[in-house]
Amino acid sequence: MTALEALPVAVIGAGPVGLAAAAHLLERGLEPLVLEAGPGVGSAIRDWGHIRLFSTWKYNLDPAAVRLLEAAGWEAPRPTALPYGHEIVSQYLEPLAATAELQHRIRTGARVIAVTRDGMDKGRSQGREETPFLLQVKLNSGELTEIRARAVIDASGTWDSPAPLGSSGLAAPGESEARATGGVTTPLPDVTVPGFAGHRTLVVGSGHSAANMVLDLARLSRTNPGTEVLWAIRAATPARAYGGKNADELPARGQLGTRLRTAVETGSVQLLTGFRTDRIETTDDGVTVHSADGRALNVHRVIAATGFRPDLSILSELRLDLDPAVDAPKALGPLIDPDFHGCGTVPPHGARVLAQPEKDFYLAGMKSYGRAPTFLMATGYEQVRSIAAALAGDTAAADALELELPETGVCSTSLPTDSGDAADACCGNPEPVPVTIGFATGLQHGRAND
Repeated sequence: MTALEALPVAVIGAGPVGLAAAAHLLERGLEPLVLEAGPGVGSAIRDWGHIRLFSTWKYNLDPAAVRLLEAAGWEAPRPTALPYGHEIVSQYLEPLAATAELQHRIRTGARVIAVTRDGMDKGRSQGREETPFLLQVKLNSGELTEIRARAVIDASGTWDSPAPLGSSGLAAPGESEARATGGVTTPLPDVTVPGFAGHRTLVVGSGHSAANMVLDLARLSRTNPGTEVLWAIRAATPARAYGGKNADELPARGQLGTRLRTAVETGSVQLLTGFRTDRIETTDDGVTVHSADGRALNVHRVIAATGFRPDLSILSELRLDLDPAVDAPKALGPLIDPDFHGCGTVPPHGARVLAQPEKDFYLAGMKSYGRAPTFLMATGYEQVRSIAAALAGDTAAADALELELPETGVCSTSLPTDSGDAADACCGNPEPVPVTIGFATGLQHGRAND
């Protein structure tokens, strides 16, 4: 074994995909080291633990992780049940992290702030592939430490990088102030806490996270007089947001769109189409959101469910080849770009598609999708299975991709241009309404980017 081979494989993020990567690496005889910025595993999921997923446990469990858990006496949840986010953490991730195999290979409170090659920046080529990776890590104590690794799998997700409300890809004037004062919230707040009942709330976004928030607020309004729900989308029609209905192979996801459409048509929700946020003013009792066409909405709070972006700043010294539109690995980009493909049923892909010019560095999980939506946790599990095989030198296993994902029943490439039934343009919830989050999230295993 060479000095490089003796180093661990660094896995950034202790969410579902990061811990699955560790389990697959162990099965391949490789040493994983999982670095998690939060105080515990699944830290991002804890922030939306009150949300119920629309994918069942069947799609949220990784086979290698399950093998570790079952060897420790763990019993799997009912495969057809729809878990809440907090159940993913308490019934799956925490027991997995507590197994004898993983408990000493996970470091929490360890935020990776930079990844490079030991002793060289990305401008140097000679000897690059034989040089260990160097990760700068900031601990909760404030101490800065360095870790060397033979390979790196970045499964840190996108939860900490929400997209701005501004329609030009930038924060709208006044948005930063509104976020600081709470006038603009996180993408998936718990609307049962004080501050929403009896008030006027605007939800901005057309993805599953936005749909979930709109329906939560509509449900709240039924028992709390004075609660008003406004929903703003940039599109001219909500057909895409309504989804595939009965054609969706995840029934709860199909029901999400059906309930959303009913809420709009019955007047429980006021829909504003063609709304592009131009600026935001913070007022004494909330915020005023101005659109580019002159509309002004006075509301108590804005839920910004406009999607997420990958934080690529920590990777600035690595040689990456990313899709220019969605910031995903270049070979993956065309398969997931929502301008051309919105089905959420991307073909299974692994190490070959995710490979970068920087040998043995991979983006995986939600972060591998960049800005694209509708990521399924099961997709991430197949990604890291293939990556682990590739790092172990088993090319045949890395390329042997087998994954069946549920069809959404609707694609962006075949959506009607009017308000007609999107389910008729198909391409191959019980309350509380589940959300796509993912990986989970986004996660759809859980939260999807919007």
